[in-house]
Amino acid sequence: MSTSAPARDAYTPPPSGSPQTSAAARRQKWRSRLWRFDDKASPYAYIAPFFLVFGAFGLYPLLYTGWIALHRVEMTGLDQMQWVGWANFDRILHDAEFWTAVGNTFLIGVMSTVPQLLVALGLAHLLNYRLRASTFFRTIILTPYATSVASAALVFALVFRADGGLLNWLLHFIGLGHTNWANGHWTSKIAISVIVIWRWTGYNTLIYLAAMQAVPTDLYEAASIDGASRWQQFRKVTVPSLRPTILFTIVISTIGSMQLFGEPLLLEGGTLGATGGNENQYETLSVYLYNYGWNLGHLGPAAAVAWAMLALLLIIAAINWLIGRFVRKSAV
Repeated sequence: MSTSAPARDAYTPPPSGSPQTSAAARRQKWRSRLWRFDDKASPYAYIAPFFLVFGAFGLYPLLYTGWIALHRVEMTGLDQMQWVGWANFDRILHDAEFWTAVGNTFLIGVMSTVPQLLVALGLAHLLNYRLRASTFFRTIILTPYATSVASAALVFALVFRADGGLLNWLLHFIGLGHTNWANGHWTSKIAISVIVIWRWTGYNTLIYLAAMQAVPTDLYEAASIDGASRWQQFRKVTVPSLRPTILFTIVISTIGSMQLFGEPLLLEGGTLGATGGNENQYETLSVYLYNYGWNLGHLGPAAAVAWAMLALLLIIAAINWLIGRFVRKSAV
């Protein structure tokens, strides 16, 4: 019985334990380790740029501002720091102008946020229906948001001018006289609130519109079958469905009102704008910080004001969170 010999140059696997087998096993083991490392490290590598940028431009300035708040630092001598501890915080907390700025900030925030969100909710409800040229109307509503703060403030400064302003001309035309908007305690706040409402209503409108389009149509159909009018559908279906979005816009608007700077600064401009009026009647916390840091050159108290603003924002965020939690529990 004859046996066939293997063909010439045929491959014969190396015996177990040969150098080729051990090298291939090492390569396979290395590839497996590399794959496991890539699987675990890739997510961190993807999000690392955000944390690097945040650390360089967010966290470090925040911590450095806190360090400056504990020192006496002047604009003319940035390399000369003198430790004063909590003296800068004590200084601003005992300053009547600081509490005036806090009151002005909250009043302007309420006067601008409440009408702004109510108007935005109504506009979003109208745009949620099938309208002709709906894209055009959405673009028009968003146009004020695309306008810079400086441009909007300068235009409205001309509108609210005491001498020759458009609004005073209209008031005089209908026989109501004229008003010195910037010098009044309430009229100046109204003027700034109008600028804020004009700029941010369209932005909040599109947020509400996106949330409304995510509400299931079955809810409206069921309400319509039950005989609910459009107003009842809005109150009983739309508003409850938008509670998380409304809470979000309240938080964002509150943060924005705490950072009001361009509108009060440019309402009158010059020295009066930098001090919030001749009696600080519309001075916000941001303007107060600007006056301390850049006009007076005292960086220590200015940094303390910045941290005080952060503390106020955290308190407001905690209050909003408690209110949202209560609303969610009551809705269950």
